[in-house]
Amino acid sequence: MSITNFYIQKKIQGGDIREFERLFVKYYEPLCHHANKILRDMDTSEDIVQEFFYNFWKNRESFSPKLSLNAYLYQSIRNNALHHIQHLAVRETYTQHVLSDFEETSPSENLENIEVQELNNIINATLKKMPERCSTIFRMNRFEGKKYREIAEILSISVKTVEADMGKALQFFRTSLKEFTGEELKISS
Repeated sequence: MSITNFYIQKKIQGGDIREFERLFVKYYEPLCHHANKILRDMDTSEDIVQEFFYNFWKNRESFSPKLSLNAYLYQSIRNNALHHIQHLAVRETYTQHVLSDFEETSPSENLENIEVQELNNIINATLKKMPERCSTIFRMNRFEGKKYREIAEILSISVKTVEADMGKALQFFRTSLKEFTGEELKISS
């Protein structure tokens, strides 16, 4: 490493912003052109060079190149540009993978999945709106398959109370589903 490069390195490591600015002004444009030869996109090349200089300044205290300063700058920009290309390739592969998964399901399956999800959301929202005991009784009957008598024994209430609360729960669902479909639905008790 030359005396000049050693001097510049020590000044920048010490926090000399003027020396860093001189280095930036001297190398910014040539490094952008160097990156552009690899990327063929000047805007992205400028972004890469700017990000490099930002990180260079931020990590200046640990900076100790084994190459000349000039070689270090050009090699770093080359590596960053190649890393950017690799990142784009990974992103493109992921995008293709997601699209192929989406295309494997038919539009009608996608629509059915959306409708099922909407219906599940309505059911969950309706269960949250109703009184806790009504919700519990409905879940035990419809989701767990328990008979009214079993529910009455578990909750220590009468079968008539279970029937009344199921009626209330079903009324909540009729109202919610009417809002969703726009028409009255028959829900059996």
